Amino acid sequence: MIKRIVILPILVLLSACAGPQITRVQALSETADAPYGNVLVIALFESFDGRMYFEKEIVKQLNGQGVTAVASTSLMNTKTPVNRQTFLDMVKSQGSDAVLVTRLMSLKTKTKEKDARPEATYKVSPTYYYNVWEVELMEFVGPQDLQLKHTLILSTQLYSASSHEPVWAIESKTKLTRNYNNRGDISFIVDEAKAITRYLSRDGLLAP
Repeated sequence: MIKRIVILPILVLLSACAGPQITRVQALSETADAPYGNVLVIALFESFDGRMYFEKEIVKQLNGQGVTAVASTSLMNTKTPVNRQTFLDMVKSQGSDAVLVTRLMSLKTKTKEKDARPEATYKVSPTYYYNVWEVELMEFVGPQDLQLKHTLILSTQLYSASSHEPVWAIESKTKLTRNYNNRGDISFIVDEAKAITRYLSRDGLLAP
């Protein structure tokens, strides 16, 4: 006996992320005034909420390294001009000795339809006949969903507050797979923040 039941799609995250691939674009020069212990963190994205979440994660990771860090979005609102003077004023008010700036360089997305994976359950019951069993199969099948594959490239530069010049830079490339229903998931930002902070520490830029 087989029963087939179609149910509404379950919001299951179909996500694959191997972590960002980091490339050093600018190594720390010998003349830089590193290491730094007070960093202003800036994310230049279109979404203010996206900037705020990203900066918050970077600040969290830097604090974990013993570095004083502040997110630019904690010192502004959606109406504050996003320009050089605004950030220079923040550097002065916070006494920052470095500024970490992350920009979105590229975002490519491919979509395709994906069949839902059926979920089957079995119910086995004895019959009146010796060694004969009745098996009931219940199969749950969701409708098709759209799968989104993203390739994301971020550029991160560290500026000296005294010289206003970049002293170090990396690029990170991340590949993500998302269900359309979970397209707003941004948990990968935690991995980005950890990778950026790890390379800052590894290259001797942080002064706890």
